[in-house]
Amino acid sequence: MKKTIYFDNAATTSLHPEVLEEMMPYLTNVYGNGSSIHMMGRKAKSAVENARKKVAELLNTSPSEVFFTSGGTEANNTVINGCLNSLGVSNFITSPLEHHAVLHPLEFLEKKKALHLQLVKVDETGTVDLADLQNKLNEQPKSLVSLMHGNNELGNILDLQKVGELVKSKGGYFHSDTVQTIGKLPIDLQELKIDFLSGSGHKFHGPKGVGFLYINSNNRLNPFIHGGAQERNMRGGTENVAGIVGLAKAFELAVAKREERKSYILGIKEYFKAQIVEAIPGVTFNGASGDLENSLHHIINVSFPAHPDNQMLLFSLDIEGICVSGGSACSSGTDIGSHVLTTLNVPEERANVRFSFSVENTKEEVDEVILALKKILKK
Repeated sequence: MKKTIYFDNAATTSLHPEVLEEMMPYLTNVYGNGSSIHMMGRKAKSAVENARKKVAELLNTSPSEVFFTSGGTEANNTVINGCLNSLGVSNFITSPLEHHAVLHPLEFLEKKKALHLQLVKVDETGTVDLADLQNKLNEQPKSLVSLMHGNNELGNILDLQKVGELVKSKGGYFHSDTVQTIGKLPIDLQELKIDFLSGSGHKFHGPKGVGFLYINSNNRLNPFIHGGAQERNMRGGTENVAGIVGLAKAFELAVAKREERKSYILGIKEYFKAQIVEAIPGVTFNGASGDLENSLHHIINVSFPAHPDNQMLLFSLDIEGICVSGGSACSSGTDIGSHVLTTLNVPEERANVRFSFSVENTKEEVDEVILALKKILKK
């Protein structure tokens, strides 16, 4: 049986052993409902509030501005619906390269004629056109601008400071999906002019099914999920205590080891880039992902030249025990391809594969992947 090589860490990461250890008491002995007033309930409630304080501390904000969710998708939907229904926002601005957790709810509400949606221009590398954003804000000042901090396919990084200052200067609201950057890039909410921020635990070696939403105290949103009074009446539903505890621990570890992890992972990415350029003539890199200095250090999106086996490339890599993600600029059959690469007009005959790394990967694994690619794509 082939050894599995996991180069899909932008999709999800493994659970860190220390995170699991932190979670275990709340999966076994401390199983109370945080809304119960007895001893077991109080222990659960205390664990949730301690986790909230930790997340707030790591973001340099107040615990009262941190709300736990089931993940980034729920956090994004809460912001979009909250701005529409609580703040009276009718114009929404995003980019065509956003995650579907932002694009799909906006498109759904636009079809219902509940809001007006505008897409800001991006260039051939996927960089947001800030001049176009300014023009749109000049026309519709009180808009919600939702732009991700780090693109999950291309590795492009948005300047949160610059965008936040632009949006606030026009009287708008700024939301950023930071799912790919939380724990990887520094985020200081006292320094940034940002209203809403989304994160998800499983992207930084925490558990799946838990995330958080930052809501600046200047903004009051009504709940997206109605039910009980949990999360200070912001989100109905019994808290995922073990998940919340795990998220906070994973975030704490990610921040403590951020520079160490970044240096190691960037070394893997740099080595991978050098090896693949040498091994496969004609490869290029989508978006900013090939720029080692100015892209997310864990993502590289490779565009392979035309080859008869391109359509089977992901399947062939999977057969070799290599886990990666793909995207094609075509939208035929059941493979709808990548909306991101389609927007960038990546030629349909090229195969596009996202490789994403973590501290658990090695250069030896890179060597094995390169050998597999040479075997699959041999003439």
